Amino acid sequence: MAPPFSWLRPEPHGLHVVPADAWVDPARAVDTALVTHGHADHARGGHGRTVATPETLAIMALRYGVMEAGSQPVGYGETVTLRGDVRATYYPAGHVLGSAQILLEHAGERVIITGDYKRRPDPTCPPFEVVPCDVFVTEATFGLPVFRHPPIAQEMGKLLAVRENEAGRCVLVGAYALGKAQRVIAELRAAGFTDTIWLHGAMERMCRLYEDHGVDLGDLRPVAGVPKAALANAVIVCPPSALNDRWSRRLPNPVTAMASGWMRVRQRVRQRNVELPLVISDHADWDELTATIADVNPSETWITHGREEALLRWCELTQRRARALALAGYEDEDD
Repeated sequence: MAPPFSWLRPEPHGLHVVPADAWVDPARAVDTALVTHGHADHARGGHGRTVATPETLAIMALRYGVMEAGSQPVGYGETVTLRGDVRATYYPAGHVLGSAQILLEHAGERVIITGDYKRRPDPTCPPFEVVPCDVFVTEATFGLPVFRHPPIAQEMGKLLAVRENEAGRCVLVGAYALGKAQRVIAELRAAGFTDTIWLHGAMERMCRLYEDHGVDLGDLRPVAGVPKAALANAVIVCPPSALNDRWSRRLPNPVTAMASGWMRVRQRVRQRNVELPLVISDHADWDELTATIADVNPSETWITHGREEALLRWCELTQRRARALALAGYEDEDD
């Protein structure tokens, strides 16, 4: 008789669902890929068959040229039967548009693979759902007790206060192009900011994709061709790489801001030459990670891509079975 969960094998380039010969978020091209969300360290092109939510498939088509012929859309709550009597059901992960946890069922055993997730409300995507399982595979990007993200309304208040107090300047917000930028914009709208929000050219297509999927981002316009004087007191969203490059020099004395969970770390703020650090993350912080494990209450927790050691130790201290996985190729798209 096979040992429990031996049908799911952690390998350096991904989790291998052995009976189905399928992979979850593989780091290289495979015949069948089950993809949790559209960030580049989880979603790659070249697979024979890509199973993901419709939103994730649209993101992959936009960013990586994934062809429809090899795509299989799966809605939230929908189950796909794979080879080897494996069932895969997709549930919201609360990370970015289209992000999903994947419940794998085989031989009476249930495994949840979260991909990346957060528990905080986000106006741009459905909230994380707690799904009972035997094994819970969790990320640990911010898996240290020092990482406790503040309320996002507080960070939006900081941004709007700087805009109000720095008359004649603009506020230039560096934010990851998929997920973070749209969340910042949506949270600004929730805070009552109705003015035009200006976009670096690299942000526009993804924002339009979000709008095509029902996310209201208000009045967005590209910066290109707009006179410098017209951008005084504006809020402008750009990729982090553009914060201090030649492109930003044409703006009216920008206050440089950066939206990232890593803005909790002063060294990162200095490295980025950021004037206004905004601690905003699309990943679970320490309290969310530990609370989620407690909420799911699995028989065993597998921890991957992040600060695995501290979360592993927390599981040991709370008498929960856990193991760390050694998966390669997962980076931090929160920066």
